[in-house]
Amino acid sequence: MLAIILVFTWFGQAERAEAALDLEAETAILVDANTGKILYQKDIDKVLPIASMTKMMSEYLILEALDNGDISEDQVVPISDHIRQLSLHTALSNVPLRQDYEYTVQQLYESVAIYSANASTMALAELIAGSERAFVDMMNAKGEELGLEDFEFVNSSGLNNSDLNGNHPDGTGADAENMMSARATAQLAYALIRDYPEVLDTASIPTKEFDAGPDESITMQNWNWMLPGIVPEHDYEGIDGLKTGYTSAAGNSFTGTAKRGDMRLISVVMRTETRDDRFNETAKIMDYGFNQFEHVEIAPEGYVPDGEEIVPVVSGKEKEVTISSTESLTTIIQSGDEDMYEAALQLDGDLLNENNELVAPFDAGVQVGQLMVSYTGEGEEEYLYPNQQTSVPVAVDTGIEKAGWFTMTMRSIGGFFSGIWGSAVDTVQGWFS
Repeated sequence: MLAIILVFTWFGQAERAEAALDLEAETAILVDANTGKILYQKDIDKVLPIASMTKMMSEYLILEALDNGDISEDQVVPISDHIRQLSLHTALSNVPLRQDYEYTVQQLYESVAIYSANASTMALAELIAGSERAFVDMMNAKGEELGLEDFEFVNSSGLNNSDLNGNHPDGTGADAENMMSARATAQLAYALIRDYPEVLDTASIPTKEFDAGPDESITMQNWNWMLPGIVPEHDYEGIDGLKTGYTSAAGNSFTGTAKRGDMRLISVVMRTETRDDRFNETAKIMDYGFNQFEHVEIAPEGYVPDGEEIVPVVSGKEKEVTISSTESLTTIIQSGDEDMYEAALQLDGDLLNENNELVAPFDAGVQVGQLMVSYTGEGEEEYLYPNQQTSVPVAVDTGIEKAGWFTMTMRSIGGFFSGIWGSAVDTVQGWFS
């Protein structure tokens, strides 16, 4: 291995930002969506109720089911008795659902993503998994699969179980709520946007009509007031998602995402005092991210550090091969810190023999390692996931065929006589030493 790269936990810059912003939220996090690097953090591992931010996991599973062909957009969704009753609970976020009218997966999904409709979420959960209990099991399993930290799902909607009129999923507490840390919530948003970017196509719709029944239309106004035209004082350039949340236990929370140029940020604020506060505090940390950070190129395509461009080869027609990065290496940095970053090479030890040689044969373009961003300044860096880092592939520039029998034999003979000659020279030198 040509270099050992240590991935650190970045507390320095993030802690300084926390002091400067004085954010009025119990916990909060700001993340670069391209790299997963944490730009701001405040008590991000404190576990709190998440309310309707839960629906990001439900949306993930809905979009996954659509992608896998398990359900279809035009499929009719059955409405059970308890979902019908819950949908009429106007104190909760809902669109009214009838049992004598047909609603498609697409219609209910839009009511979830735009209007945070609770009964619609549960209806889709029952369609996908057969019961909400089974869907909750899927949610928790998916959380483990995605590597989320500090989470527990007890229902699909984010309501307190006490709001479900005794119809909460079997095996969950009568007054239980879904719980997550700000870090885990950001991890979920990061995975949702990465795996199903189309989620933003619906999450960014400010208002839409819901066909609730014959001659009955419900105007769904997005709870994300930072979208244009809903509450003008909260309009925010580039915002296109993602999910609000409120219960009395959770307070007012919001997972936001915005894109300006090539920079997309993901933010989470949890347990603010009012609806306005969750958007005001989101604007604070988004402004910090867009104003203080920039994406820069650390190394161009085709680069490797000086002196590391050549790797020895064994059993090949050639004895060495050149390597280079297959794309440019970019990362997000605080403006003015360009000199604190450099590119470092790490070869894949599984592809090298005990002498750090590549073994022929291999084709041109085979990946043999990665070029990674190394931070050399004060403080340390932290990403959303423990082993996450910013890197691009490094590959061999040419293929090398396995050497023939004659070539290998001659090399062995040459090596044998070279060894004898070396021993003889050492002996003679010893006589005169």
